[in-house]
Amino acid sequence: MKTIIRTILIAFTAMFASLSVSPTFAADYPAKPVTMVVPYAAGGPTDTVARLIAQAMSNDLKQQVLVENVGGAGGTIGASKVAHAAPDGYTLLLHHIGQATSATLYRKLPYSVLDDFAPIGLVTDVPMTIVARKDFPPKDMKELIAYVKANKDKVTYANAGIGAASHLCGMLFMSAIQTQVTTVPYKGTGPAMNDLLGGQVDFMCDQTTNTTSQIKGGKIKVYAVTTKTRVASLPDVPTTAEAGLPAFEVGVWHGLYAPKGTPKPVIDRLSKSLQAALRDGNVKQRFADLGTEPEPQNRATPEALRAHLKAEVEKWAPVIKAAGVYAD
Repeated sequence: MKTIIRTILIAFTAMFASLSVSPTFAADYPAKPVTMVVPYAAGGPTDTVARLIAQAMSNDLKQQVLVENVGGAGGTIGASKVAHAAPDGYTLLLHHIGQATSATLYRKLPYSVLDDFAPIGLVTDVPMTIVARKDFPPKDMKELIAYVKANKDKVTYANAGIGAASHLCGMLFMSAIQTQVTTVPYKGTGPAMNDLLGGQVDFMCDQTTNTTSQIKGGKIKVYAVTTKTRVASLPDVPTTAEAGLPAFEVGVWHGLYAPKGTPKPVIDRLSKSLQAALRDGNVKQRFADLGTEPEPQNRATPEALRAHLKAEVEKWAPVIKAAGVYAD
């Protein structure tokens, strides 16, 4: 009954929002600052992407786009806040692959991943790296796999919590080598990286946006990037396929959303602003420095993100179900 009532309320909200839109409203948008919710802690890789995009979109929209970190529950608290926000274009969500995987990971989501958001466009697809504390014994991926298998009861794997990209990557890694190790969940990638740097945990899988500077500074050990081809910012780091895991590949794509029912003229304006941000020279350079690049213009559209999100939900559902990992 609650689900039916929620669906009816969302439908009425969307209907009245669309009826209330006038050419003047669309032309005046935005008339005040826009909030971009990041459903993870400040200082993490998704936060880094969001702040770069927010600054560039602020320049284009002639209004501030303010980043608000609403972490917890694998990104679902922040996503829920946006799903239930007024559909007026002033509250947005910048989320990564977790938007798709949460549909299966969480048994009782307070929103529908596919039905309660208005896609704006894809932002970037960030490679991941398998990294370890600086003094971790294995020298390369072959030695890492052997070491983990031989010491599975002692080795610790850090992640940013259930549903985080680092959790998903670790789950795939352990499945690929058919070995389970002790996992240490954190409230965000930032705290996990801090403990890796401090030697409190052994290894993790994290986005290049969070690891590139640490790798280049020699503060952590790197074994591979999780992409088909090598990353330009880390040309000496082998791919997982080159390192001995040919079936292991994962990237962390990011998308921008508004609440369902946001008027189409507003969505179109936001999509154009996102496209302008992805063409921005500073964004391109900073993304390159972090080991990623902006999505092409034809991917920074509502249609592209809608199709990609649906495909990713379908892709990850059987993987998560097979692993038997769920959260309430």
